[in-house]
Amino acid sequence: MNRQLASTHSMTIGHYITRSAALAATALLLAPGIASAQGEVDFFGAALCEPPYSSDIATRTYNAAEKLAKPDMSMMGAAVYHLPKPIERYGFITQDVVFAGTSVGVLVEGHAAAQLAAKYNLQRETSDLLGASTLGFSRRLPDKLQIKKDLGLISLIAREGPGLGEKTLLACELDSYEDLERLEALKRYLSSRKAAPDKNEDGPNP
Repeated sequence: MNRQLASTHSMTIGHYITRSAALAATALLLAPGIASAQGEVDFFGAALCEPPYSSDIATRTYNAAEKLAKPDMSMMGAAVYHLPKPIERYGFITQDVVFAGTSVGVLVEGHAAAQLAAKYNLQRETSDLLGASTLGFSRRLPDKLQIKKDLGLISLIAREGPGLGEKTLLACELDSYEDLERLEALKRYLSSRKAAPDKNEDGPNP
């Protein structure tokens, strides 16, 4: 009889441990900071301007990222959040969300700027942003999606660069009119430099 009671007691303890472990695992999976937070916001969609950039979208995306990871501030001018699990969209994979100025983006694995440009109808950029971009593509959103025209214009961009390593920045960014004018001025300056003859091209004067 005692042996039977001991066996029953052992089974009860084993069942309790198994049940407790299962409940703990379930609680972990359902914790807002672990699983549901990554599902709260479509990080890839935000990077694709779906919907277009706004302070509300940026705030909600940022708050969701804050629940999932600590920011890496080593990328100058940007905060990068490494997600618990990767996101895949049409073969493009990311596990990093990026916030920089008035932009929300993701870091896509590999050198994928050209492939992203082909998929999302982006045009080749003529400026390398003073060396920050080795290969860049962008597309200004149509007028009906320019929901912040009082502040600037929204574009979808895909860029590779020395600061990104083996990754590609895909982002939805709001450029102020002042920044757009500075960029145009830079383009004009670089264009004039290319057009001007190089004084040293024919060697030193005799």
